Amino acid sequence: MRHILEKLYSKNSLTREELLYLLDKLEEDGRDYLYSLAYNTTLKTYGNRIFVRGLLEFTNYCKNNCKYCGLRRDNKKIERYRLSKEEILASLEEGNKLGYKTFVLQGGEDPYYTDEILIDIVKTIKSKYKDVAVTLSIGERSRGSYEKLYQAGVDRFLLRHETATKNLYHSLHEGMSLEKRMECLLNLKEIGYQVGAGFLVGLPGESKESLVDNLLFLKRLQPAMVGIGPLISHPDTPLRGFNNGSVETTLKMISLTRLLLPNALIPATTALNTLSKEGLERGILAGANVVMLNLSPVEIRRKYELYKNKEITDAHQIRKIEDRVKKVNFQVDMGRGDHIKYNRRVNNV
Repeated sequence: MRHILEKLYSKNSLTREELLYLLDKLEEDGRDYLYSLAYNTTLKTYGNRIFVRGLLEFTNYCKNNCKYCGLRRDNKKIERYRLSKEEILASLEEGNKLGYKTFVLQGGEDPYYTDEILIDIVKTIKSKYKDVAVTLSIGERSRGSYEKLYQAGVDRFLLRHETATKNLYHSLHEGMSLEKRMECLLNLKEIGYQVGAGFLVGLPGESKESLVDNLLFLKRLQPAMVGIGPLISHPDTPLRGFNNGSVETTLKMISLTRLLLPNALIPATTALNTLSKEGLERGILAGANVVMLNLSPVEIRRKYELYKNKEITDAHQIRKIEDRVKKVNFQVDMGRGDHIKYNRRVNNV
């Protein structure tokens, strides 16, 4: 097994059979070696920097009905909200004062936010803060919509594919298709966004084969960012009572992704921190190099309920994050933290 891990470290590629073999055989010793190779790959590529993003969850309305998500359309117990342009700008101004250079605007697929509304918000942000990166995470839209938002100044777009296994995707996403999801990701990449994909660990029906499907899809797509987090079951969804995803499996997937895509920006996700008190530190040791801190108004944070009891780190708590990452010999970087390909392009302008 060690020679396969060393091949992955040096070549950044493995066959399906080799990846399946690793998932079958990775025990504690091999797992620790995997983590060390991923950690070293992060250091080689980006140095010992953890990039910090300011996250604003601006709407919890969603037209979709994904079976695992607390924001799903049929969840009548959730208290819905939408932030106005003024509320969004006020939250981002607080982030700017704290030194954040990337703002992530995340929400459910909410038809209220038309292209016109979003373009106005984005243009205002980019005119006010010349040196910030704007990321959107708002789901599936038409290619024309993505093009307009890119022209307005959006730099990055997060659209997790959730699972690259067709049967599994369709069993969990009522009225949606994996083909459409992948088409959206390809459109975003062709337009010029720094694109983020990613998947959930621990979905019902998941297998080692479906986990490998995710890894091979990511290798083909070559996204700038990859978010990988464990499933946390929500009591007001069809997956109520279902076991949460494994922290250890999540960490293995982060490491394998780091080795397959050494240039990727990979967050230690909120879900990982929710299930593990040292999720940030363990994520970094497994190959993660991004963390998102919350800029949302305090009164609405608990309403953005993808799952219950979400671990929320306030954007003001940057010193706490600095102390935590120092434990694993990393340091906080408040800059834009662009993907290495785009960083070169920015520096050459």
